[in-house]
Amino acid sequence: MSTMEKAIGVGVNAWVWTSPFDRESVSLVAKAAAMGFDAFTVGVEDPDLIDVDALRGALAEHPMRLHISGVFGPNRDLTHEDSRYRKESLEYIKRTLEICGQLGVTTLVGPAYSAVGKRRKIPEEQRIREWELAVTGLTAAGKMAADFGVTMALEPLNRFETDLVNTAAQVKRMVQDIDLPSVKIHLDTFHMHIEEQSVYDAIVLAGEDLVYVDASESDRGTPGKGQVHWGEVARALRDIGYTGDCIIESFTPACEEIADAAAIWRPLAPSQDALAQDGCRFLKELLG
Repeated sequence: MSTMEKAIGVGVNAWVWTSPFDRESVSLVAKAAAMGFDAFTVGVEDPDLIDVDALRGALAEHPMRLHISGVFGPNRDLTHEDSRYRKESLEYIKRTLEICGQLGVTTLVGPAYSAVGKRRKIPEEQRIREWELAVTGLTAAGKMAADFGVTMALEPLNRFETDLVNTAAQVKRMVQDIDLPSVKIHLDTFHMHIEEQSVYDAIVLAGEDLVYVDASESDRGTPGKGQVHWGEVARALRDIGYTGDCIIESFTPACEEIADAAAIWRPLAPSQDALAQDGCRFLKELLG
């Protein structure tokens, strides 16, 4: 790698160890830094639980890039037919953007277009309507994000978690429909392993709009231990000149609510620490 090239960073999501993220979870910053991670992602299930001062202090002591992930349950749905839920979703996004602003975070990621788990066989007319609602809501959210100096990165999910945006092609079209510089793309290798015919082609299609990557194994376990085509992932990221972070996203079965949402029914590694540490080592070698 030439001295002019920027290395791809390797990070970890706090969900590897805990959910929801609260004041006690702040100690994970030191753990992740000690493992050698370059970046750390916090999922904001409840904005009231985020201790901004404590988190800021931990990052000052253990410097890493921080990302924020939105969490979109049934009441946070920009495609809902009831405007009350669309409004609630935008209010949540605004509160999360405020947290980003307080912490100097410049990337808010996740499937902000709809509620996770919303998957149905519906008439095409309804799907078009819901797409339009998502675009309208995300246009408003994207304008708010720009005011905070934040880029929102939209994440396609697999068919078992959403019926709206499953592929890189779909999220690319959504980003083009929104047409704001503050709305870009977030890809996750777990979802891509299910939905994409070619992970290489999907990443190349996302291209310069790709600002965040979840480096998740096919079974949500340790990266490098499953069936994701990691060589193709690395080649594609290099070919598009990606200089962002690749974040290990997994979940612990000890947190019942999120384990149920992600269908984590058994341990995926000897320990969550081993999953993170071994994954960090694998990704550093792969992307270095």
